[in-house]
Amino acid sequence: MNINEIVSKLKIVPVVKLDNVEDAVPLANALIAGGLPIAEVTFRTSAAFESIKAMSKIPEMIVGAGTVITLEQAKQAKEAGAKFIVSPGFDKEVVDFAIANNIPIFPGGCTPSEIMQILKCGLKIVKFFPAENYGGLKTIAALGGPFVDVKFMPTGGIGPNNIKEYLANPKIVACGGSWMVKDTLITAKKFDEITKLTAEAVALVK
Repeated sequence: MNINEIVSKLKIVPVVKLDNVEDAVPLANALIAGGLPIAEVTFRTSAAFESIKAMSKIPEMIVGAGTVITLEQAKQAKEAGAKFIVSPGFDKEVVDFAIANNIPIFPGGCTPSEIMQILKCGLKIVKFFPAENYGGLKTIAALGGPFVDVKFMPTGGIGPNNIKEYLANPKIVACGGSWMVKDTLITAKKFDEITKLTAEAVALVK
């Protein structure tokens, strides 16, 4: 399966912020044990590059780079072995680099103009962020009208209380979420708790 198919099958992409590289492998193992062998490791900390590198060495793990907002970060993501790239917005340089290097990319788009730019690049899945702040399902339904071929991956404000509602919409391929990989759980090294929350999330969306 390609990345789009894997994301669509798994339905949830855990959005991870790692402050310490030493937590990367235990976190990956916790997600795998919980039945969700995928993570979007965000470039919000200096540990992102080495964390992606460490996690990408685990054969069962599909690790992507998130919060990629510059070309330099896109290059680092590739070097670290990221299997996909996620960006909160649309930057043509970043998108062009990913496409040229055969790295699947999910750029962010919340307006018709942004979605038109993404379509022009030949991409069909758009990250919708921050989902709840931008009107959530109502906005996605409205955007789905003119953009019949576009699918969305909403992130931001999505959790156990509303993910099923999001995934019931045929325009939504998967949701990004961080409730099972909260910073506090990672820094406290509560990897058993992460596995438990991950397994609950997987069961919820089955």
